[in-house]
Amino acid sequence: MSLYREVDAFRVDDERRRVLEKVVNDIEVRIRINGGMEQRFTASPQALEEFATGYLLGEGLVDSVDDILSIEISDNIIDAEIESGDLDIRRELVMGSDCFGGWRQRVEMVEPVDSEFRVRADDIFRAFKRMVNSAVVWRMTGGTHVAALVTGDEFRVFEDVSRHVAVDKVIGSGARDGVNFRESFIVYSGRMPADMLIKVVRAGVPIIASNAAPTSSGYDAAQRTGLTMLGFVRGKRFNIYSHPERII
Repeated sequence: MSLYREVDAFRVDDERRRVLEKVVNDIEVRIRINGGMEQRFTASPQALEEFATGYLLGEGLVDSVDDILSIEISDNIIDAEIESGDLDIRRELVMGSDCFGGWRQRVEMVEPVDSEFRVRADDIFRAFKRMVNSAVVWRMTGGTHVAALVTGDEFRVFEDVSRHVAVDKVIGSGARDGVNFRESFIVYSGRMPADMLIKVVRAGVPIIASNAAPTSSGYDAAQRTGLTMLGFVRGKRFNIYSHPERII
């Protein structure tokens, strides 16, 4: 399925006229884990294997890609088999997208970021510019979020109707390729609440930067987990909300 399609619409300015507009495609995706535990998402119809990998890592259901035994996709249903020794305990850590309740308990169970990685401010600005230039579907439709994982000269970027899923996809893609997350940073479009930051910390990424704002739960989570969080990246400026020592 394409990431977008054309639809009829009326454009109104000095007059009303019929036009063709591009709209982003979204689908319902279901992840079934070990044939039982199930979650539903709204997502863009691409890179679903990367999404599933990133989701399993970001939610703490697995510690590494080696714990994922198989991922099979059919009719927007993702069946994942994982090492299940402590699945009943781990499933209690899962937070749905935009889920606020219980984040404080979950953040206490997350290992803090362990990285001395540092990045220059100019690298942040260059990454944002490259991310925006790569957001083809967003420029056509205005209907996606975009996230990019930067590791040295490697730059991987995904768009999705869900900001959480976009981040899951870059994490999943990096994990499948054996990226060193501790020497990486994420840039993305979207606000930064606790559940988003916990996902990034679990992957081991030490820096996240957004053109949008943090929330108070996101600020507290970043402080407590050792994550460097940047907001309002616009032009040649940004705010550093936590652990500024990683920014040169």
